[in-house]
Amino acid sequence: MYEVKYGIEWDEKLKMGNEIVDAQHKMIFDFLSVLVSQCIDGSSKEMLQDTLDFLVNYTTQHFFDEESLQVRHNFPGYSKHKQMHDDFKLVVGDLVRRYIINGSSDALCDDINKIVIRWLVDHIQHEDKKIGEHIRHIKANKIYSRM
Repeated sequence: MYEVKYGIEWDEKLKMGNEIVDAQHKMIFDFLSVLVSQCIDGSSKEMLQDTLDFLVNYTTQHFFDEESLQVRHNFPGYSKHKQMHDDFKLVVGDLVRRYIINGSSDALCDDINKIVIRWLVDHIQHEDKKIGEHIRHIKANKIYSRM
């Protein structure tokens, strides 16, 4: 994984092991990169708003799907993980409000590029991977107990 000039490029090392969640993470990376590029390139306000709206809605759906996966597999860190998602939604909400009030700016682009992307990478590497490990452990125990 490496940061591109605007946004971030997906790296297979970020996979947590769930096909749906991994595909959603990749899609979020792609749209974050598009959003930051549009912001810096001065795309029309309508284009930026459409991309931002899609990203917010998609991320909300992703968090719901990921939290449902945790509940389905009795992930012990569910409450803490959900709180991290809820806190991140507040951060994103503040960025959206800044965009609505002030439009595109270098400071907003920098914050999207730094705060959001850093949070996302850190969250996947340190939190989401715990979910994948938990699910693999459960599946391995089920296989072992059948022997």
